[in-house]
Amino acid sequence: QVHLVESGGGLVQTGESLTLSCGVSGSIFSFGAAGWYRQPPGKLRELVATINRSNRTNYTDSVKGRFSISRDNAKNAVYLQMNNLKPEDTGVYWCTLGSFMGTDYYPNLGWGQGTQVTVSS
Repeated sequence: QVHLVESGGGLVQTGESLTLSCGVSGSIFSFGAAGWYRQPPGKLRELVATINRSNRTNYTDSVKGRFSISRDNAKNAVYLQMNNLKPEDTGVYWCTLGSFMGTDYYPNLGWGQGTQVTVSS
């Protein structure tokens, strides 16, 4: 069974940076894809960034050029570097493990508990 634990959320001001970390237990990590989701207050949850086993990354348009997803298989970890944060980036962020079918990512292998990111204006 896969277990994911996020850390690194918090309260920052507009323009500042945060790095979210996701620790993964279970050997499945090194064979799978990973993704970060977020849910802003009052809005639907959205997929923010994904990374496949070949380290190919993809981002939702609103974070391109500001966010960077990475993975460290040796440490069983996934990261989300968030720069130039904006108030609209506020929300709960979840780390997931999953798989790709074509270009579609499915978070079917595990979810973390979520971490709050708040960006003040």
